[in-house]
Amino acid sequence: MEKLKDKVVIITGGAGGIGTATAKLFLAEGAKVMLVDVVEEELKKVANSFNSGNIGYCVADVSSLKGTKNYVSETLKNFGGIDIFFNNAGIEGEFKSIQEYSEEAFDKLIAVNIKGVWLGCQQVIPKMKDGGSVIITSSVAGLKGFKGLGAYVASKHAVIGIMRVAALEFADRNIRVNTIHPGPVNNRMMRSIESQISPDDPKEAQQGFENSIPFARYAESKEIAQVALFLASEESKYVTGTIQVVDGGMLLV
Repeated sequence: MEKLKDKVVIITGGAGGIGTATAKLFLAEGAKVMLVDVVEEELKKVANSFNSGNIGYCVADVSSLKGTKNYVSETLKNFGGIDIFFNNAGIEGEFKSIQEYSEEAFDKLIAVNIKGVWLGCQQVIPKMKDGGSVIITSSVAGLKGFKGLGAYVASKHAVIGIMRVAALEFADRNIRVNTIHPGPVNNRMMRSIESQISPDDPKEAQQGFENSIPFARYAESKEIAQVALFLASEESKYVTGTIQVVDGGMLLV
């Protein structure tokens, strides 16, 4: 059964682990997918790997109004509408204490993780079809604190607020808006965080994270994509304004 047959989907952060896994799953479910990211070479590689006529890509900086408007117009030009928006782009920033965090790194992270989500909702949702779905990637860091990740934690808390307001403002069009909150995922972002925490032995940092998870492992990107599929499909048509945690029990301890 194709749960997303002929649905048009925008995925920001489309060249990353979660974005790529979600694109693969959504294509298999019949969707038409527009991938958005900042590096054309990486986008092209991901898009070509699917060998499908139902995928396109757009190079855009999600923290730019111009870039956001561009990926919206490219999606409408290529696919004729928008049904689902996976507002997924994000960066991890520096692993440093609040007192050591540079202004430049803070501004860059906030621009992508908060402004990018804000602009995406502002520019995409008004162009979406009624009854559509918006999925915003937050994190377990949007629900608790982590030493050394203050800017990231702040940004992931902030997008919950954006989600809740958007869910209210677009409810009259039956557009549902929800957040996904992954725990550590086995992808590039966690490799970066591990290497910043423990440059001499990143595996030690990974073990530390795994020890804090009752399931004792990282999530795979596909497991996040499967929750995104539920939120994108008609199976979630009465679900809006919610926090979907995918963390192997990390928040329990």
